[in-house]
Amino acid sequence: MPALTPSPVDSDALMAPPPEHALDLQPDAPRLRDSFGRALTDLRISVTDRCNYKCVYCRTGNEGAQFTELPIADYLRMVRLFVSLGIEKVRLTGGEPLLRSGLVEMVAELAQLRTTFQPDGTPYATGEQRRPLDIALTTNGHLLESLAAPLKAAGLTRITVSMDAVDPETFARITRVPRSFDRVLAGVRAAQAAGLGPIKINCVLLRGFNDSQIESFAEFSRREGVIVRFIEWMPLEEPSSSPGSRTWSPETVVTLDEIVARLNRWRPNCSTPAGLVELPPNAASETARRFTFADGVGEIGIIAPVSRPFCGHCSRIRITSDGSIRTCLFSQSDHDLYAEMRRGRTDRELAQYIRQVVLRKEARHHIGEPGFEKPSRNMVHIGG
Repeated sequence: MPALTPSPVDSDALMAPPPEHALDLQPDAPRLRDSFGRALTDLRISVTDRCNYKCVYCRTGNEGAQFTELPIADYLRMVRLFVSLGIEKVRLTGGEPLLRSGLVEMVAELAQLRTTFQPDGTPYATGEQRRPLDIALTTNGHLLESLAAPLKAAGLTRITVSMDAVDPETFARITRVPRSFDRVLAGVRAAQAAGLGPIKINCVLLRGFNDSQIESFAEFSRREGVIVRFIEWMPLEEPSSSPGSRTWSPETVVTLDEIVARLNRWRPNCSTPAGLVELPPNAASETARRFTFADGVGEIGIIAPVSRPFCGHCSRIRITSDGSIRTCLFSQSDHDLYAEMRRGRTDRELAQYIRQVVLRKEARHHIGEPGFEKPSRNMVHIGG
């Protein structure tokens, strides 16, 4: 049985970061953009690659954490640097981030930061009121019931729960943790009660394994008041010969078109006709196509990186638990920001290093194309 409790508190982890104005950066520097002109506004930072689940599409079931965790103070310094360059949204990920001690305190520190650029990309003038960060978290939900309220009080804005079935037996087969479904459902409801709704529920679909759950998830969205997002399975799993694990292939992917076709045939109830109604995107860089039903109850999102890549509007950058920058989920290399920090680089030097790395951000991934290579790390060791 995997460990289900957070790691011990690191005494360095709760150190308060220097105030925002202490950053020694070039004044009036432009916001962070890659070589294709895309503004980078979304940072995903993994605070651990440990996980208390062993989901069959992600892990071998045999290996645990492979990379180190940094003191929380070092993650906070990295975030402050990225915010100074134009990051507006920060998502805390793992592994399973709720295993990390000091997480609530980290959220409280992030909630004190303010964005550096206005929505149109121009810098804020001195003394002008700035917007708070959008602080989100992705979790498997197993430890969420007791942490939802403290996270909300600390300043968490949004939460996403990875939940790949609404049938308890199927759910346990996927996570390989017995009686896990009830724990996650309690966490989802606690997050709703804490005011973190609407909760997003992410479901990775595997053909012949949990694709029977599509209509049940639609009903779950309507009943629980959550946004369900189906995600096409990507080739990011750990290689494995373990019983019950899954190896990616194009045939295993349940595509956007299939999901839409099935839900277009599904009738929510006797008084509501069948058929999805498409909703407009919230932003150009949004990854999901959004739908509701004829009566407007429930929301379904479909994230289709395999059949409908959305790389052209990518606004995301990632930091791994050991402090490396990844410019894409499918990158073949990391860029060790933490090593630069340990060399004693100033904030200005680190900001320049980040800019140089971002200029190497890939135009797109190449899933399904001849010569495609899996990334240098698997999903659990990158951060969701």
